[in-house]
Amino acid sequence: MIHRVLGTLASSASQPADDHRTPPAVRLADVTHEYGTGGGRFRSGDRRTVTALRNVSVTIQPGEIVGLEGPSGSGKSTILHLVAGLLVPTSGSVELHGTELSALSNRKRTRARRQHVGIVFQHFHLLPSLSARANVALPLVQTGVSKRKRRRRATELLERVGLGDRTTHLPSELSGGECQRVAIARALATDPDVVIADEPTGELDTATGETVLELLTEIGRERAVVLASHDEATLAVADRVLTLRDGRVVSDGG
Repeated sequence: MIHRVLGTLASSASQPADDHRTPPAVRLADVTHEYGTGGGRFRSGDRRTVTALRNVSVTIQPGEIVGLEGPSGSGKSTILHLVAGLLVPTSGSVELHGTELSALSNRKRTRARRQHVGIVFQHFHLLPSLSARANVALPLVQTGVSKRKRRRRATELLERVGLGDRTTHLPSELSGGECQRVAIARALATDPDVVIADEPTGELDTATGETVLELLTEIGRERAVVLASHDEATLAVADRVLTLRDGRVVSDGG
């Protein structure tokens, strides 16, 4: 079954662009990011801050899967949030297909995220009162797509991830692996250029996790995928793995 699903996903890929004209999917240049800690101040008057990233530079090409590894607090989630435009770096630049996100207004940055970034969460974040199809269609509601087109797109995506017979099921009626596949379909709803995944197999058993990783690998043939994980099997699907320690990239291996 999963091999038919992967074949369908592969056949849906768009025509490749001229590599010489296509900008990187993601580029972080000398990025530092600091979090405030409740607005407290030292006696000197300086705000208390925690530095999550220190002078990080990363380039990710279309069709590349990049893994992020490192202990908790090393900066993995901060990179994902920056790529999604959920954060603006304290210094440095974050580009998404040649557009510098930090130069955009909040509204334009949100629009860029909705159009160009798909997000897969560890805990699925499906709305319990909505069917699988309605959950997948949610990003399209935000972009103003008509109801008829939303339903068609969501149904097609669920079929592609092997859940064509689960379109009307609620999340409570699905297994953990099925919920994560719904979440992957939702991440693809707007046909994004970049998919980010935060511990995508963290809630799954080994066999189900392997199925999800096959899907993410197939997705990576069409677009950039950035995934953060502590799991070696998950990171093994990446073309290269960035190792972070204390907010710095200490290794950028293949």
